[in-house]
This record gives sequence, C-alpha cells and structure tokens, in this order.
Amino acid sequence: MGMDTVKRFDRIVAILIQLQSKKIVKAQELADRFEVSLRTIYRDIRTLEASGVPIASEAGIGYSIMEGYRLPPVMFTREEAGSFVAAEKLMQKFTDKSLGAYYESAMFKLKSVLRGSEKDWVEALENQVSIVPGQELFNKEVPDALEILFESIAERKQVFLRYESLREDDPSERKIEPVGLFHENGYWYILGYCHLRMDYRHFRTDRIHRIKRTHEPFALEHGTLEEHREKRENVQKTKVKILVDKTVAKYIRNGKKYYGFVSEKATDKGVEMTFMSMDMNNGFARWYLMFADYATILEPEALKQRVADILQKSQERLLG
Repeated sequence: MGMDTVKRFDRIVAILIQLQSKKIVKAQELADRFEVSLRTIYRDIRTLEASGVPIASEAGIGYSIMEGYRLPPVMFTREEAGSFVAAEKLMQKFTDKSLGAYYESAMFKLKSVLRGSEKDWVEALENQVSIVPGQELFNKEVPDALEILFESIAERKQVFLRYESLREDDPSERKIEPVGLFHENGYWYILGYCHLRMDYRHFRTDRIHRIKRTHEPFALEHGTLEEHREKRENVQKTKVKILVDKTVAKYIRNGKKYYGFVSEKATDKGVEMTFMSMDMNNGFARWYLMFADYATILEPEALKQRVADILQKSQERLLG
C-alpha cells in the first residue's frame, strides 16, 4: 500500500469523524483543513457514500450525516466479538485479581460499542465457557502483584518483595528491579535483578507473600527480557535421551518443550526423545517421574542415578 493511499484512507476516516462532530460541514472547510482541492473532497465524500454512510448534501450549505446514524469508534464482527469471551475468561483466571478487574471494566466498554446481534452472540457464549488453571498462579494475599510489577517496569522503580524460595525455610525480604514477566509451564515468572543476591533471578508469582512499591529508581540498565532469555538458552546443558511408550508419548508432547526438547523418532520399541536439559537433576528428573513407568532413560547414567535417589527417598518416607 503506497503512502498516498494511506494518507487518503486517514483523511477519509478523519472526514467521517468531523461529519459526526457537527450538524453541517462545508466542503471548503474540509478542503482547508486537509489542504486539498474541493475536487478531492467531493471524491472522498462519494467514497464514504459508496461504503454505506448516509450523507445528505445541499448546494451552498454543506454536508451532514442523516439523523440517528452514528458509527461506533470501533466495529467488530461477531467472530471478533466472540473472541473477547475467551480473552476475558483467560484474564480472570491467569492474571491477578487487580488486573482481572481492570480487564472486566475494559470489557464493558468494548461491549458498549457492539451492535445488538454481536451483543447477543457474546452473551450466548459467556455462561458456556469456563477456564480452570491447573494450579494457583498467585498468592491470594497479594491480589495486585501484576499491577505493581507492570507499573515498576514501566516507571523503572524498584519493588520490595517478601518471597518464599524453594530452598529456604522462611520467606526472605528483597528489593528487585523487574526486567520482565513471562508465563511458562503453567506459572507466571518475574525475571529481575535481585539486590540481595546481586544477580538476576527468576521469581514465581505464587511464592510472593508480599509486594510493595518503592520510590527508588533502577540502579542498572537491564536490556530486554528476550536478551536475558537468550542468555539463559546459552548456558551449559546436558544431553538426555529417553524411550517412551507410544501410548504415552502423545500425552506428554505439550509439556516436553519446557524441558529442552530437541527431536524425536519412532522405533519398534517406542518413541525415542532427545533433550538438552538446563536442569537435569531437579526439573527434568521430577518431570520424568510423572510417566516413569512408561519410559526408559537411555542416557546419561547420572540421570538414572538421580531418579533412583528420588525414588529411594520417597520410599523411605512412605515406609517411615
């Protein structure tokens, strides 16, 4: 699309908005505003008429839109309107209470510009769609965690966290500089610079016990979330091969990408899968245990030993 076409489109939209803003609009007034000839304005008006806008014109007076006609600022098809239902359900379940409320408010505004048939379409779907996350994504005691984090990233201000690490008995207090947020493997994570650890760390939102705004600006320049994620991809990894029963392989396909999946091939004995794991001892080993009775570890030996150790400790606890 050429620049002239874009400029004309923008001008025609602006003319429509101006026609809706006044009772009568003169052609010369439009020509002066857009610095074009009267002939160009006449052509643009004909384009609007051809698209279905009911414009009345009277020689020597000007143009007006027929009484009662108003074009909403945004028009949606019923399929687009229907997509709002899924978006709203996801926002209610996959964001914290604060952001979910803001989205609900925004949805009322979006629904207000829908035509009657689109409103009926949305209403028919709303009560028939339900989304249930597999786990708690946020601590109920901190209903505004994402709101504060979004604000922190946008305004480049540090936040205070009381955070429960997996390896600590009690929550610790930290000040962090959030770089970005991402949703992965069923959880929301914050990537941020931790002043306590003096390094970048990942924080799971469901482990935040308290979050508070501060007035302290970022002390560092962090770059983008994607740059940090790429660095993470370049850390040392361990090659893992497992043989999975064909009846089970299809059920783990959605999850395997989170554990460094590289490739797979079908064999007579099952599906051989290859991974490059960043956390073989904990992340991968514990994921493997979910379907261990239908799979065999081909390599490395260290993974076999790690899984055996976990199983032995589990058996001791069961029998103890």
